[in-house]
Amino acid sequence: MNESRRSFLPLFTTNFFGVVNDNFLKTLASFVVIGWLPDEKMQSVFMGLTAGVLVLPYFLFSPLADRLTARFEKKRILRLAKWAELPIMALAVAGFLLQSPYVVVGAVLLMGLQSALYSPSKYALVRDVGGADRISTGMGGMEGVTFLAVLAGTIAASFAVDHVAPVVHYVALGAFALLGLAFSYTIRAEEEKNRALHAVNPVRYLRRACRMAGKYPGLNALIVTLSVFWWAAAMLQMGLLVYGKQVLHLDATHTGGILALAAVGIVAGQVIAGFVDRRHYLLGATVLTGGIASALLFALFFVPMGSVAFGATVGVLAFDLGFFKLPFDAEIQKVVKGPKLNTVLAYFNQVSFLFMLAASGCYAAVSVLWGPRAFLPLLAVAFAVVPMWFALHYRGVLLVTGRWIFRRRYAVETIGLGELDPAKTYLVLPNHPAMVDPMLVGAELWRTPVVPLVDELFLDRGGISGLVLRTLGAVRVPDLRKHRSAGGAKIARGLTDVVTDALADGHNVIFYPSGHIWTEPHEEIGTRQLAYNVCRNLPANVEVVCVRTLGLWGSIWSRKGRDASPSFGPTFVKSILLWFGALATCRRRKVKMTFEIMTGRVREWSASTRLEFNRNLENWYNAEENV
Repeated sequence: MNESRRSFLPLFTTNFFGVVNDNFLKTLASFVVIGWLPDEKMQSVFMGLTAGVLVLPYFLFSPLADRLTARFEKKRILRLAKWAELPIMALAVAGFLLQSPYVVVGAVLLMGLQSALYSPSKYALVRDVGGADRISTGMGGMEGVTFLAVLAGTIAASFAVDHVAPVVHYVALGAFALLGLAFSYTIRAEEEKNRALHAVNPVRYLRRACRMAGKYPGLNALIVTLSVFWWAAAMLQMGLLVYGKQVLHLDATHTGGILALAAVGIVAGQVIAGFVDRRHYLLGATVLTGGIASALLFALFFVPMGSVAFGATVGVLAFDLGFFKLPFDAEIQKVVKGPKLNTVLAYFNQVSFLFMLAASGCYAAVSVLWGPRAFLPLLAVAFAVVPMWFALHYRGVLLVTGRWIFRRRYAVETIGLGELDPAKTYLVLPNHPAMVDPMLVGAELWRTPVVPLVDELFLDRGGISGLVLRTLGAVRVPDLRKHRSAGGAKIARGLTDVVTDALADGHNVIFYPSGHIWTEPHEEIGTRQLAYNVCRNLPANVEVVCVRTLGLWGSIWSRKGRDASPSFGPTFVKSILLWFGALATCRRRKVKMTFEIMTGRVREWSASTRLEFNRNLENWYNAEENV
């Protein structure tokens, strides 16, 4: 069947009724069993226990779920799981009739097991149903439906506890299971086979999958950050159930209403983010959306609010979290293609639900120790810190975040940047007026990420600068100050091979022909040989781009009026202060960057001597007045 004719609707509908039943059962169990426990601390502990047993199977059985996708069709796994849901609901009904917390919790545990075994199949079917071109749409719809189902299940259970006879609860559990089973038979997909077999031991699987994910730059950081979202979502759901009862003194219906606002907000954020993500790099807004979430959570904790204001703020928070989450889901499917996607999704399930399991323990601990409001500042700190950590570990987000920050301090005008094709391989040769221009040029090239050559001294020093350089994929250059011998000269000559090999492998490489920042307001390459040697041996598929940056001479990062290069630490602190001043006064330093494709000219120049080659480069760099 043609990809364009396959509809997501059957998959979305099957997912909807499965998630509805999960949340209807969990919410019903929470409200009903809390009524059986008069002690408030025991209520918090039971809330954590119920959430914990629902997610524990995801950690233990995600490896088995991945192996199932290698042996069976994903549609078949989904349908068998839907059949298994029927006896699980029967057990849950028995637990409610017997008023046995243990039987109810056992049913929740089995429901978690059932969901864990088909979850990788469910999400991998997004690509199989819609094709590679509709991943963002499919994931946006899938996640929107998921949270809509969370909303429906939570509202239905909250209302049912106060207004409906128990027999209706039991009928609803069975009906949701039957509807999910029926719609699972309407899914149509062109499945991509997964032939990889992995260990089913959860710890061994976690280690192996982590190593496999490590082959994709930044993927492990992406999975951890997305797992923190699920940790926070689990904490928020548990916290609001108890907060509504113990702090706002609301009944089950009104508490469910606040949870419903949260679900509506996340659904709206997810759906809108799905459309925005098609046209913009929404993952680059991670630090911003995380910061907004942090501010709203601190407001919920510190600002006295009634139930209406509290619920409205939770709704806005949830909308922001929807924007936060969607690009992470889409990025996984964009980065990982083919059968390995099943393994990565199973690995992500394992990690995310391990975080959700931890959320159960965290919530129970902070609630018992510091009360029902303590989860709010904990979440606020997490959303303030984790997105920044992620930005430092994911190249695209690091560059986009850096570009936003630098553009608050510098009014950057770019010429010719739009001529660069992200599908091509480039050697980028900029001039070097100040210590800050590598950061500015790299940030402007975020759509065409470049690999810098970096002295091993900077890579090995650790700290944030070393982390940033490793995230950018920096190529290690030996510190020639340690090798002042014939061996050192040999190493220097070997840099030509390092650069040409990286270019031949399809990496965009950037280095500075002069090798130092300006000592006077013009570029001086002198007798340097790396640019000359590389251009003489340039791979056939590589384009050369020269970059002329003007406007940084006289900045705090330049050598104007100094006998040596500025010290990084004090200059960085001064730059931060000026950055905040620029935000307030809008007085930004004007910087002009000219990007020009020079492949033909540098190949011609490299046919002459090294000194003539360098002189031609210098003339191009110094063609405009350097101010």
